[in-house]
Amino acid sequence: MKAFGKILGLVLLGLLLIIVALGFALTHLFDPNDYKDEIRQIARDKAHIELTLNGDIGWSLFPWLGLELHEASVATLAKPTEPFADLKMLGLSVRVLPLLRREVQMSDVRVEGLNLRLNRDKDGHGNWEDIGKAPASATPPAATDAPASQTTAQAEKPAQPIRLDIDSLTVNNARVEYSDEKTGKLFSAESIQLSTGAVHDSTNIPIKLTAFLGSNQPVLRVRTELNGELRFERALQRYKFEDMKLSGEVAGDPLQGKTITFAAQGQLLLDKAANVAEWTGIKLSANQLRALGELKVNDLDKTPQISGGLSIAQFDLAKFVDSIGQKLPAMAEGSLSKVELASRLSGTPTSVSFDDINLKVDDSTFSGRIAVEDFAKQSLRASLKADTFNVDRYLPPKSAEANSAKQVREAEVASTEADAMASAGSTPLPQSPTKGPWSTARLLPVERLSKLDVDADLTFGQLTLDKLPIQNAALKATGLGGLLTLENLRGNLYDGNFEAKGTLDVRQSVPTLNMQTHINQVPVEKILESQGKNPPVKGLVTLNSNLTGSGNSQSALIDSLNGNASFVINNGVLLNANLEQQLCKGIATLNRKTLSGEPRGKDTPFQELKGNLTFRNGVASNPDLKVRIPGMTVNGDGDVDLRVLGMDYRVGIIVEGDKSDMPDPACQVGEKFVGIEWPLRCRGPLELGAKACRLDNERMGKVAGKMAGDKISEKIDEKLGDKVSPELKDALKGLFKR
Repeated sequence: MKAFGKILGLVLLGLLLIIVALGFALTHLFDPNDYKDEIRQIARDKAHIELTLNGDIGWSLFPWLGLELHEASVATLAKPTEPFADLKMLGLSVRVLPLLRREVQMSDVRVEGLNLRLNRDKDGHGNWEDIGKAPASATPPAATDAPASQTTAQAEKPAQPIRLDIDSLTVNNARVEYSDEKTGKLFSAESIQLSTGAVHDSTNIPIKLTAFLGSNQPVLRVRTELNGELRFERALQRYKFEDMKLSGEVAGDPLQGKTITFAAQGQLLLDKAANVAEWTGIKLSANQLRALGELKVNDLDKTPQISGGLSIAQFDLAKFVDSIGQKLPAMAEGSLSKVELASRLSGTPTSVSFDDINLKVDDSTFSGRIAVEDFAKQSLRASLKADTFNVDRYLPPKSAEANSAKQVREAEVASTEADAMASAGSTPLPQSPTKGPWSTARLLPVERLSKLDVDADLTFGQLTLDKLPIQNAALKATGLGGLLTLENLRGNLYDGNFEAKGTLDVRQSVPTLNMQTHINQVPVEKILESQGKNPPVKGLVTLNSNLTGSGNSQSALIDSLNGNASFVINNGVLLNANLEQQLCKGIATLNRKTLSGEPRGKDTPFQELKGNLTFRNGVASNPDLKVRIPGMTVNGDGDVDLRVLGMDYRVGIIVEGDKSDMPDPACQVGEKFVGIEWPLRCRGPLELGAKACRLDNERMGKVAGKMAGDKISEKIDEKLGDKVSPELKDALKGLFKR
């Protein structure tokens, strides 16, 4: 028995020596480089690719089937002279015996200098689409029915998965390029470095990848580094990327010389069996921006449904935008310096919705929902509530042209006001203004507005708009196809309220505006003061208007303003204008006396001021102005020229006289003055109000003539009595009343 064992051992040793000798002979005596042409032909016939081997082929047989290719390239048979891939060296080794068990056990796999070029031509055909395809002329004849049935039966038999076992994978200095001849766009990934640990099914595989990404439209350059542990469970169709960390920098033309430093972390999962993908433990950063969140995608086999949450820590949005080379519209200093957001999100490949929003912008807090229902149509939906929001803080300052026009007008008004001392009433009538206060700068982004698809419902505890503090403000607006509709804008203002609605039509080359407004019991002086104007009047205004205009500048809209309005101001005061003093001066003139005292006040209180306005091309006609003042009634007829913010009124005052305890003797009203309408002319900048009013000397002569005629008529009645017929007396009186 011992002898038999010894003999068997010697036989086995002999066989092993023979195998080693054969392996040595095959690897040292057989040179695959002598068979390059045959290898290329096999590649053409079996793989349908054009393989070029410019370098040497190195190989080993047992126990590792080793292979090294140097200076090789691959092209399609359709374009054999245009390689889509080449490499400097590919090295790999496979254990021979495990291959018989459908197991792939590799040592280190190394790829050096891989260069992959993907190109889509002007007809939209990609060169990769021809990989593995035989030329049309080489298409094999159709198989017979019997082999086809056999092939089908074989295809239906499930293939056993191949088990992978690789010690490591290393890729050095690889490059991938994609170009599109139709659009001229080029994308590239250069200096690709990839290294992994041992690659096994159901185990964590350490991965490190670095690359430089680039594009030409626009010119961008991105440095990236990716680290983590990849785990694949092929039997369960589950793939994980744990402790994923992506970081890098972005530079290029869109950033205007600035750089974005970014980072992303989290756990990635793809479960193909459940059609679910997840990204949990998200941490994102880009310059000053920091965010946390989670994302989940369901129904990967249908229309993917996205859900998750996002939280952005407080950051300075203005500085962030500047750090990425962009510019925000000009706004007040310090605006958008404190922005933070928390929200749930959901979406599809064509839409996204942010729900349960908690958004803080500077001193304002918003809650509600914002959604884009269709990316292609930019369908925006917003339903938000805010505690307080100052719109003025985020609006651009007035243009240089508008500021210049404003300065010119202010100088003009100041000069006119200095000359228009209404209380004295002795200066010349102010001249009508001629300078236009309105800007001709482009007002509306018509192209952007014409593409809007928006439905907004906004409410504010307090809204500051054009310096007006609006309480409990509400805005509901829609826009579609170039027609923007303000369904409602309302709120409380200085213990009064207002409401407005209207449309803006930008479907034509010239925008058209239609606006209806109702203002109820709002202090008119507060509105004017908020616009930086000195109010000529105080009181509670109620206004109803329906106006239209067209154009894309302030000036064009005012020049085309048409419509109508009605107004009433109750319990008001005409500031810096003593109409009673003006009237007393006229009465004193007719009494041929001089006022003995100084004016007792500079303002004129009134009970009611009302009228109706008809707008025609920027000029408002007001034929029925009425003012009720204690002791007098005022009637007016004139125009307000909004194009230059000027007015020209003829005013008549019916007075009861000086009702004060100690009236000025020169201003006492006798029976001869009862029912007489005393004339004033008001002309000048609208801001002057009643300070632009003077006695109308031309019409005062008519008043004096009428009074003289009345006095002569009394004498005629006295002298003639019943001596002549009534017809003759009336004719004689008429001669003196003309």
